[in-house]
Amino acid sequence: MENKEANDFLTKYSTLLHERGMIDNDLYLKYEVKRGLRDISGKGVLVGLTEISEIVSHVIEDGDYVPCEGKLFYRGINIENIVKGFLDEKRFGFEEVAFLLLFGHLPGKTELEEFSAVLEEYTALPDNFVRNTIMNDPSKDMMNSLAKSVLTLYAFDDNPDDISLENVLRQSVRLIAQFPLLAVYGYQAFAHYHENKSLVIHNPQKGLSIAENMLYMLRPDSGYTKLEAQILDLALVLHAEHGGGNNSTFTTHVVTSSHTDTYSSVVASLGSLKGPRHGGANIKVVQMFRDMKEKVSDWNDDAEINAYLERLLNKEEFARSGLIYGMGHAVYSLSDPRALIFRQFVEQLATEKGRNDEYKLYSKVETLAPQMIAKIRKIYKGVSANVDFYSGFVYSMLDLPEELFTPLFAVARIVGWSAHRIEELVNAGKIIRPAYKSVTKVRPYVAMKDRK
Repeated sequence: MENKEANDFLTKYSTLLHERGMIDNDLYLKYEVKRGLRDISGKGVLVGLTEISEIVSHVIEDGDYVPCEGKLFYRGINIENIVKGFLDEKRFGFEEVAFLLLFGHLPGKTELEEFSAVLEEYTALPDNFVRNTIMNDPSKDMMNSLAKSVLTLYAFDDNPDDISLENVLRQSVRLIAQFPLLAVYGYQAFAHYHENKSLVIHNPQKGLSIAENMLYMLRPDSGYTKLEAQILDLALVLHAEHGGGNNSTFTTHVVTSSHTDTYSSVVASLGSLKGPRHGGANIKVVQMFRDMKEKVSDWNDDAEINAYLERLLNKEEFARSGLIYGMGHAVYSLSDPRALIFRQFVEQLATEKGRNDEYKLYSKVETLAPQMIAKIRKIYKGVSANVDFYSGFVYSMLDLPEELFTPLFAVARIVGWSAHRIEELVNAGKIIRPAYKSVTKVRPYVAMKDRK
């Protein structure tokens, strides 16, 4: 078939699929289907147990669920206390958090030094990997580049399919160490081949934290300020883990339950994280604000901002999706603790970068958007800014290219995925297989000669 004939065929049948594929919404109510594995209030269906992290969004009073300020615990320790701990001691925290999530306890000084040394040793990619894999036919999408690199690493592993605890831990720690290189080098290949930018490859330096090395490798002059490295490290800490029920981590559990290899499990989770409803949301926030700044003439005028937000909700602005990106979360209602922690440092960075006016606009939208959503929409729980609301703004102030926003999320979340993969293997249960009910009526087979 010629291209036109093929396209006409596919157009015709895609329209048919859309018409026939719509299931009556009343059937979901009739059979009490928990769409998205959540009830109407947003409460998730309990499908597993974990010791890795906990998300708190409500308390129970007199048998009723009452929304509360959001809390996040890593291995039982409040994330606010973890962040305060390493910041008070003027240390970087991501390596410490990686140890905590993987092994279940806060490392002592010697343990952290040993773990950091292992990460340094495992950072090196296979010989010629950058040239032959990352630089060869670079994708225009960094998450796809990351996935390609991970799948290729399978070929360099002497025991790729061994799912013993020791081997999976080895694979996981190696991937945690190598993800920053895969992400940064993937972007540099893209920028060189697709945007005609100069190709500059910096090797990571021993003695630097993962956050410092990412900035060192990414920037042509390898320069960065202490505040920049500290805030990037904080971003990695806040994105490292978020319970077993988020889409990409649940994907880790589902795929791991089939006893597939580590590389396939990680790539499946990368595919989930790539979606704009998950890890790609912070890019949407930045793009939305870029559009807002063009169309709202006075950034201090609440009425003008509210008018724009109302048009967003009415699908009249930006992506015309009816969403205010960065607002609301599947679990949190009153607040996302990650956003609150991040916000404490955003103003400081905005001052350093001379972008206070933009910060004030973000602050106004954070206040006004929940009010506008409550006015326009019927909502069953509170709405507040989530971590994506500020993270994209922070990354833009760090001069990180938008193409790296979601891969940066993956650099952090590979820690949580690894911890959950190990937990799934240790507590090996049944392969995860939820039920789907068919609502198609039984029909007779029709012979070819009798079909219309």
